[in-house]
Amino acid sequence: MARVMRPAQNFDTGDRVRAAVIAVLLAFVLLVLPSMLSAYWTDVATAVVIYTIVALGLGFTVWARVVLGRNWSGIVTVKQDHELVTRGPYRWVRHPIYTGLLVAFAGSAIARGEWRGVLAVVIVFAGFWRKLKLEERWMTETFGDAYVRYREKVRALIPFVL
Repeated sequence: MARVMRPAQNFDTGDRVRAAVIAVLLAFVLLVLPSMLSAYWTDVATAVVIYTIVALGLGFTVWARVVLGRNWSGIVTVKQDHELVTRGPYRWVRHPIYTGLLVAFAGSAIARGEWRGVLAVVIVFAGFWRKLKLEERWMTETFGDAYVRYREKVRALIPFVL
């Protein structure tokens, strides 16, 4: 009897989110956690708190990227049928990918316990802030009053603060 091959199924958003979360957690557990725990911390409870911060930051970043879907690109560009995304983590901050990465970098800086880590977070923040300002201008040009209203309601990086 011949085997019938079926075409691959498309994954829905839930499948993509689960796959991304599993990949981030697996990479974190296998690559980051063991070396950081052994190299910097003897207090396991402190290490768990710090690495939870890193994992939450990375998880927030992945969630934002998944919600952004086909609208995402590595460079600022207008895509066909581009939409203004205000759901998911975009309800709380306008640039949640940057927020999540900054949280992860801050957790790493705390783990290192060195002034250079704080300096690195400040440098990354400055780079993100510069890019964010360019993106904001582009979003205002593209979406007009809808983006202006969104910008008035939702902070850029830190909910209710900045």
